Amino acid sequence: MDRPASDDTRLWMPGVPERFEHARDEAEFRRPGHRPGVELYRAHIVRYAFEPHSHDGFGLGAIESGAERFRYNGTEHVAPPDSIVLMNPDTLHTGRAETAEGWRYRMLYIAPDVLAELSGEPGWWFADAVRREPAAARRLGARLAALWRTDDALAFDSLLSVLLDELRRHARVARPAPPEGAGRFDTVIDYLHAALAERLTLEQLAAVAGLSPFHFLRSFKARHGVTPQQMLMALRLREAKRLLAAGVAPAAVAAATGLADQAHLTRAFACRYGVTPARYQRQIRG
Repeated sequence: MDRPASDDTRLWMPGVPERFEHARDEAEFRRPGHRPGVELYRAHIVRYAFEPHSHDGFGLGAIESGAERFRYNGTEHVAPPDSIVLMNPDTLHTGRAETAEGWRYRMLYIAPDVLAELSGEPGWWFADAVRREPAAARRLGARLAALWRTDDALAFDSLLSVLLDELRRHARVARPAPPEGAGRFDTVIDYLHAALAERLTLEQLAAVAGLSPFHFLRSFKARHGVTPQQMLMALRLREAKRLLAAGVAPAAVAAATGLADQAHLTRAFACRYGVTPARYQRQIRG
């Protein structure tokens, strides 16, 4: 991976995250100090398998080499080399290598309101999680690499604008109508958001949905591709990521998100984002 220039918004981590079991697995985050709601990520993953997790922004990226297999929105996908990955906010997904050498990739995570402001067009939505367009994917990878390297705020925003212009043709500007019955599960997810630190039961969540417990469990899995517990853990870890970025100490983050202790937070965070909480906090806060 190219080494970024030194400044106080990023930190080169020469080793690998403590949770990684393979010496070649590595992942790194960066947040530009001047542009809230934007996060850059680059990684080379050989053996690690990411557990279900989500992001509160769009995930837009390019596979530079190797191939990734991931489950997204209930469907298995394979992203080959020189392909584009387009993920919508709040959508659970996994990730593991499809090839022996793993996969190397770069991602941009961008909040929906920031994307709307930059593009001048709210309501972006991507129907295809993977687009196999080698030339476009290589351009996107080059744009993401340039974003990582630049220290100039104006240059960063200009590059970001060009990148979004190039991805616009893949986006729909009106979100598809939710499937029938989705509203009751949206209510459950809102309930989970409000109760991250609580111990919940299947009966509680079923009551929110107005269904019997096991009917609710089957229906929830059919709708989201994960169990309610997996969804709850994904929401807990996403909130943990937000709190860590705000400078909250890991022990306090664990307590605020319903995890048993800091060790539990460390294990769960690394399983979903590829770095430990302490490394993530150092990388983005310098």
